[in-house]
Amino acid sequence: MQVKAEARYLKTSPQKARLVIDLIRGQKAGDAINILRATNKRVSPSIEKVLRSAIANAENRSNDVDVDKLFVTEAYVNEGPRMKRVRPAPMGRAYRYQRRSAHIIVKVGDAKAGSTGTGGKK
Repeated sequence: MQVKAEARYLKTSPQKARLVIDLIRGQKAGDAINILRATNKRVSPSIEKVLRSAIANAENRSNDVDVDKLFVTEAYVNEGPRMKRVRPAPMGRAYRYQRRSAHIIVKVGDAKAGSTGTGGKK
């Protein structure tokens, strides 16, 4: 069983969010929450909120789920829409820059179903 939760349109760049998501992929759900609490990044509370939502979704979906045995089977960050903005530059010019956003998806399951550990080779 796999249950998913996602947060969309977060005001952070996907590259910065992937640094934190990579820390929790494949971990037990309880350990992943502790890792996120100890991580000193601005996006960590948002990822923790998504992880807690996925755990709550698993509890709501079926009553016989043991929360202590849940694993983070999949966790990834997709790029959201970019907001194009203009910054004043010298001599009346304007420089364009982009405000990036991210979509964070976290899936939890009762076993390490998402990762086989073989790397696709036998």
